Amino acid sequence: MCGIVGYIGNNKAKEILINGLKCLEYRGYDSAGIATIENNKITVMKEKGRVSNLESLDGIDKLSGTVGIAHTRWATHGKPSKENAHPHKVGNITLVHNGIIDNFMELKSTLMSEGYTFKSDTDTEVAAAYIDSLYKENNDMIKSLSICVNKFLGSYAFGIINELETDVLYALRKDSPLIIGVGENENFIASDVPSILKYTNKYIDIENDEIVKITKDEVTVYDKNCNII
Repeated sequence: MCGIVGYIGNNKAKEILINGLKCLEYRGYDSAGIATIENNKITVMKEKGRVSNLESLDGIDKLSGTVGIAHTRWATHGKPSKENAHPHKVGNITLVHNGIIDNFMELKSTLMSEGYTFKSDTDTEVAAAYIDSLYKENNDMIKSLSICVNKFLGSYAFGIINELETDVLYALRKDSPLIIGVGENENFIASDVPSILKYTNKYIDIENDEIVKITKDEVTVYDKNCNII
């Protein structure tokens, strides 16, 4: 059981994400990590152990981006380690994940035949690579994520950022909890309400197989056929 949180708005994401992780630490804490968009590039920082270990990393105070995702992990695939900690970045795609992709070894084999290499033992890194591969083909995140709904077996709540779309958060859910917090000129994703209560008490429950595109001003929910709900 893991915890995820994401932010997009006008404020520095780092403080909001770290606070959210502390509220979610009860969900598991063998490692923690954060990814923010800094000068149109994704910066990932992660560490084994509790959120406080992440918070004390050199350079984390310099993160000033206003878009980001974060994660606190309880191991499902791979031992507790910095390499296995989320977020995972592959190509242009960086994501955090709560859940288990049952068919990740099959997907991993296919991706390796396409030239992808992997640094971790996780199903989550495979998911990031698969989305990256799809996005390279169609240049459309909603279409790519709709394909994932039919391809990924298991459970997942994803928070996703794309280095080529630096003003958007994406989310996808099946059988793992996910909410979208709604604020003024800012929006959030989270696996549980307490992580965002400091900032908003308005939220949207995301249903199975729904895809979400989130900017600081708008939340758009799609079904698995790419239709706006």
